[in-house]
Amino acid sequence: MSWSFRIARVFGIELRVHATFLLLLLWIGGSQAIHGGLANALGGVLIVLLVFGCVVLHELGHALAARRFGIRTPDITLLPIGGVAHLERIPENPREELVVAAAGPAVSAVLSALFWSASGFSTLRWDRQGEGDSWGIASPNSLMTYLTSINLGLVLFNLLPAFPMDGGRILRACLSFRMGRPEATRLAAKIGQVLAVGLGVAGLMLPAPVLVLIAFFVYFGAANEAASSELLTASRGLRVRDAMITSFGHLSPLCKLGDAAGLLQHSSQHDIPLCADTGEFFGLLTRSSLILGLQQSGPDAPALSYAKTDLPAVIPELLFSEAFQLMQQHQTPTLPVIDQKKRLVGLFSQEKVGELLLLESAKKAHH
Repeated sequence: MSWSFRIARVFGIELRVHATFLLLLLWIGGSQAIHGGLANALGGVLIVLLVFGCVVLHELGHALAARRFGIRTPDITLLPIGGVAHLERIPENPREELVVAAAGPAVSAVLSALFWSASGFSTLRWDRQGEGDSWGIASPNSLMTYLTSINLGLVLFNLLPAFPMDGGRILRACLSFRMGRPEATRLAAKIGQVLAVGLGVAGLMLPAPVLVLIAFFVYFGAANEAASSELLTASRGLRVRDAMITSFGHLSPLCKLGDAAGLLQHSSQHDIPLCADTGEFFGLLTRSSLILGLQQSGPDAPALSYAKTDLPAVIPELLFSEAFQLMQQHQTPTLPVIDQKKRLVGLFSQEKVGELLLLESAKKAHH
């Protein structure tokens, strides 16, 4: 994910922090400092870090459960709204998906029980402190009870039976035991959207703006999951050769960024392969990398310095599903396609794939 950087590696998984998360820490620290000085600022930042530590453990639950089924998790990224574990793929076997989806809430439930035990099983009480709308936790074990409530909230929120929450995937897995995965996805998505409408109406009536935001998040998350499932269903049996681009411009690996800019300006390509006259592939220069290179080094810089040189090459006979996995692993929208002689013969891009799958889906709907 762009704008994120690595801070640690846990169980072979990169732990990354998005730049906006640091802005959250600065905002919390600054607002607390204004009201209570340095001690309050440090306390506020510490609480945020503890909360996000719980979020990391939640996401690690998903990642380690997925590892049992041979699914890698390259990284976990912390955002101001929570954490995201980037699995290489979502398991299609319902039992595996059920285990992976339930692992995160299970970790949060255990943490909630542990913090509640550490607090002496005390209840969380909120007391008014001072003037205005400043609220504080009044309890001898306030931190433990606060973390108890946070983890309990993570459990309840993530178990909502709607995509993209864990509860939506749990619901789909349970439905998949009785019906096909595409049908289970459609039904789970519809249930999630009905729930989203209910949350939205409740949010408007109370009024509770947070519920309205959650409703939008759930509704469009369910729609996206259903659309992705339809496209994956349409791709079954298709291979890379069915969607690869065979008419494309390329440049020598010795070319400069200015040459690449000229080609990009006069074509509809977003990515430029760098290959020798023999067809040997050296790297892929993306539009974003080209723009970055021009800004940093100018048009006379070598294009290969800003190209992706570690991309795996795929063959035309490879299944769509396997090519998608490689795209996710290497976080690239385009893969080079080579023949038996290792010569570049095409480009496999998400944009072209999307067009083909939409056509295939329309054909199947007509029949």
